[in-house]
Amino acid sequence: QVQLVESGGGLVHPGGSLKLSCAASGITLDDYAIGWFRQAPGKERERVSCISGSIVYADSVLGRFTISRDNARDSVFLQMNSLKTEDAAVYYCAAGRGGTTTDLYTYWGQGTQVTVSS
Repeated sequence: QVQLVESGGGLVHPGGSLKLSCAASGITLDDYAIGWFRQAPGKERERVSCISGSIVYADSVLGRFTISRDNARDSVFLQMNSLKTEDAAVYYCAAGRGGTTTDLYTYWGQGTQVTVSS
C-alpha cells in the first residue's frame, strides 16, 4: 500500500508558525518530486512549493515558507512562518513528476487543515 500522511496542521494566529510533515510508506519520497499544495474553500488547488533536484516556491509564500526533506525518515516538511489569513487551507503533499499542476503528481495525502484566525 502506498500512503502519504500529512500532519502538523492546526489553528494559529496571524503571524504564527506551523511545521507540516509528510511521511511516506510504500514508496521512497527521494525517488519523486514532492509538492505541497493547498486548497481553500471555493478555490482551486494550488502548488505552494516543490522539492526535487531543485526547490521552488509560489510567489505568495516566498520568504515565509521553507520546504525540506529527510531521506532517512522518508519525510518531507513545510515550515510555515509569518502566517496570514489567506494561508488558511487544507494542505496536501503529493509525489510525482513535479510541476505546477495536480495532474503531474501520482500519489496524494489526505490533507491537513491549517487555520489562521485571530
